[in-house]
Amino acid sequence: MSDTLTIYCKNTGTYHEVPIGASLLEIYTLVGSPLSYKPMNALVNNKTEGLTYRCWQPKDIEYVDYTQLSGMRTYVRSLCYLFSKAVNDILPDATLKLEHSISKGYYCVVHNGMPHVDAETIGKIKQRMRELVDADLPFRLKTVRTEEAVVLFRAKGMDDKASLIESAGLPYTSYYELDGYINYFYGCLTPSTGYIQLFDLVPYFEGILLQVPKRSNPAALEPVIRQNKMFQVYKEHLTLLNTIGLENVSDLNRAIAKGMASEVVMVSEAIQEKQIARIAEEIAQRYQDGVRIVLISGPSSSGKTTFCKRLEIQLITNLIHPVGISLDDYFLNREDTPKDEFGEYDFESLYALDLPYFNNDLHRLLSGEEIEVPTFDFEMGRRVFKGKKLKLSSNSVLVMEGIHALNPELTAMIPDELKYRIYVSVLTSISLDNHNWIPTTDNRLLRRIIRDYRFRGYSARDTIARWPSVRRGEDKWIFPYQENADAMFNSAMLYELAAIRKFAEPILLEVRESDPENAEAYRLLRFLRYFNYLPDEGLPGTSLLREFLGGGSFRY
Repeated sequence: MSDTLTIYCKNTGTYHEVPIGASLLEIYTLVGSPLSYKPMNALVNNKTEGLTYRCWQPKDIEYVDYTQLSGMRTYVRSLCYLFSKAVNDILPDATLKLEHSISKGYYCVVHNGMPHVDAETIGKIKQRMRELVDADLPFRLKTVRTEEAVVLFRAKGMDDKASLIESAGLPYTSYYELDGYINYFYGCLTPSTGYIQLFDLVPYFEGILLQVPKRSNPAALEPVIRQNKMFQVYKEHLTLLNTIGLENVSDLNRAIAKGMASEVVMVSEAIQEKQIARIAEEIAQRYQDGVRIVLISGPSSSGKTTFCKRLEIQLITNLIHPVGISLDDYFLNREDTPKDEFGEYDFESLYALDLPYFNNDLHRLLSGEEIEVPTFDFEMGRRVFKGKKLKLSSNSVLVMEGIHALNPELTAMIPDELKYRIYVSVLTSISLDNHNWIPTTDNRLLRRIIRDYRFRGYSARDTIARWPSVRRGEDKWIFPYQENADAMFNSAMLYELAAIRKFAEPILLEVRESDPENAEAYRLLRFLRYFNYLPDEGLPGTSLLREFLGGGSFRY
């Protein structure tokens, strides 16, 4: 019987005989260490695995470094474990909460009976982290029956983690141990602390910003950006979650199990309607000062279209006549669309819009003329006309919605005093537990997968393959302008991941194991298992989620 097995290394396109039971880290050396940077994890038959994973059968293996999204996740996850261990060592009675991403880093709060952690304590935590890195201690993966893990975490005072794994209903649970400290993180870690060479901790508002390296250059940290408006939106929603007792997913799961789903839905919908009404009232006040154009922007699948329609209703209640335009209808015909550095159509570029045509229509509208608005046919990939005409009246505001609406170049011909800018995004504030936040990009990707499948004829594989390009476009064309907004609207629903689970799962399951996109589909499927199902029948027809699930009151 052979004591070796054959693996295929996708990085090199070569086959190798390796010892049976060899770890991915051992195999990495045997295949010639093909990456420019240290590997963070590897795709094994198109599923992400940690480098301590051992191979007992033939496999396809592709190693992943920090410059790839999956590798960056592993680095950040390991860094957060390192941070939580250092906080536990320096402040053993404190509670650490890793709340959300902001300023290209991660906002954290340490509750230790003081208003905030002072610079001296932050310095001690950072020094302890550096000591752990220099010691190059292993992250040891352990798998036990969930009942045992629940008892273990409760004994350590980690009730948030015990409740999460208990409510998820999985028979076995894996967790990590580092120098006697245990913690649970969703996803794999690096083999040891020595992999986490670059980081920083800086005071940020009332808490700490955990800085991480740039994906494009792992030797340099992301710069600190003061995002006051974004931070305030997060703070308001976290305060709300605390008020209604839904800080973590286990709280939501318990509410659903107790038959309180309808109350959670009603509260969430009421919060959003209150926010939209408040924005409409502010626009009405600014209307008296000359505002005539409302610009609504936000990244993909943030719910801009439904927000726009609900805002228009609220504007009418303020005796203002809204006239709506979607920037998507001004796309260039497909063959005229600019291409990115990979030779693919760059639909996220500002110059994917027919700017001269758009500006001509805008000028005519503001001059009091009637225009015929185009409609972009996404299936045909070209502009068509369906007889839709628009004209502004004496009490009208023009409401323009699209990913580039806040880009100053789009409306450079319009004086700023005529504009009111709104940024819409999915700022997911509920967390899996105190140390595992939910990335807003995962929330948006799941929305888009469902919408593209149900209404645009795209498979989950298509959407996942396109997502990196979408993200690059957002970094370039959308996020730099978000703090220009006069108002920010958080379109994340408190309950939504529980509601969309039943829609997303069958779509994701269509991705084949042999598809490169399976790694992301599998990760999202595992992530959704933490949420108990919430029936969607109780969602109102005006709910923002209806834009993605269907069955809504609005026509799209």
